Amino acid sequence: MRPEERIRPHAVSEVPCADARHGSWRREFPGEESSVPAARAWAHGLLAVRLAPPALDDVLLLLSEVVTNAVAHSDSGRTAGGRVTVHLTHDLGVVHVEVTDDGSTTSTPAVHVPDADSDGGRGLWLVDLLATAWGSHHDDEAGRSVWFQVPG
Repeated sequence: MRPEERIRPHAVSEVPCADARHGSWRREFPGEESSVPAARAWAHGLLAVRLAPPALDDVLLLLSEVVTNAVAHSDSGRTAGGRVTVHLTHDLGVVHVEVTDDGSTTSTPAVHVPDADSDGGRGLWLVDLLATAWGSHHDDEAGRSVWFQVPG
């Protein structure tokens, strides 16, 4: 993503749809831990009127895990001014969430089976378990993205 295309912090853009059950939103958050509950609250505000609680709960849990990973394991959380962008789409009974960070030269998204007594390491394992589809990709200009889909 070119610098002029970056969305200002806390800016929200919504693509209007004829049907209120559908929509597309994007928001950029600072690459810090406080962005995890902020992203979750933002998504909850957008999706609570569109999704039943079981689907909403899954989306919010997985969003929290992916944003946490972006902050903890990418340059977004390691460099001053790092950013995490969340893009939500709700259309045709599917919620698609994509989280883009500044990438990393030391790690790539991977599912790890967590130890029962481990305090962490469950993020992508939960995504793999609960999402109907998920993946990741890297773009030298845009950064690294992890996406997932949940019925809704």
